[in-house]
Amino acid sequence: MSRADSFPPVIGLLGAPPAAAQALSRLGFQALSLPVGDLGGSLLACQTLGIGGVLVHSTFEEAAFAATESDEAARRAGKVDAIALPTGALAGQVLGTYTLTEALSDAVAATHYSARGATALMIGHGPDLAAVLPLTRLGFSQVGFVADHLPAAERLSREVPAGTATYALSRRDSALQTLAERADLIVVAGGSVPPGVLQPYHTLLDLTGRVPAGSATQLQLDELPGLRLSQQLLHVTGQRLSPAALSELAQAMQMAR
Repeated sequence: MSRADSFPPVIGLLGAPPAAAQALSRLGFQALSLPVGDLGGSLLACQTLGIGGVLVHSTFEEAAFAATESDEAARRAGKVDAIALPTGALAGQVLGTYTLTEALSDAVAATHYSARGATALMIGHGPDLAAVLPLTRLGFSQVGFVADHLPAAERLSREVPAGTATYALSRRDSALQTLAERADLIVVAGGSVPPGVLQPYHTLLDLTGRVPAGSATQLQLDELPGLRLSQQLLHVTGQRLSPAALSELAQAMQMAR
């Protein structure tokens, strides 16, 4: 974890709108918006200035991944949403993480959705499905992965907890609609839902915000933005803040710059 030596702690903002800096100020932090043209140079300047870390807007997560030493969660997703710039023995390192992965499973658990013994079908392009892997630890009896290309789905299917039945398909597989009929929960991590897959008896978890639920029951993850920001700030500052206190910042971080 990083530790800011100044008080109040200073946090860098990459791609975030001015409202995010204002929300951080009300939480007791200083915020500094970083130039986005030369990310490597910006991070080096942050280290020189003693800034403890950086919150990354969603539009710069892939660029941040390319500029940091990333942990496993970030490597799976190919994205970074929080950067720690530690002092002491770890000084000089640029440590990226991707917090959506763990925050997502916490947010689903907070809805009290009955996952134990249920079946799930997870649809995405491939790398984006890595973010939903922690959901497989909630007790599903069977999990299917659907990706643009079969090898990507197969890789993920090998990483589910022991005892969980699994299968892997490409989006073009003729068996997809039949297997989808047996699913209780449809999770969309990327792309669209193939025609005929989503039915009224399904529960839909749409992480893209673009899938029409129709008559399906939509799982609303109201606590996800706060849970995610809490983990981001923990990585950046070493301080654990209550997700409930982060609603203003969460709303600001979802705005376009």
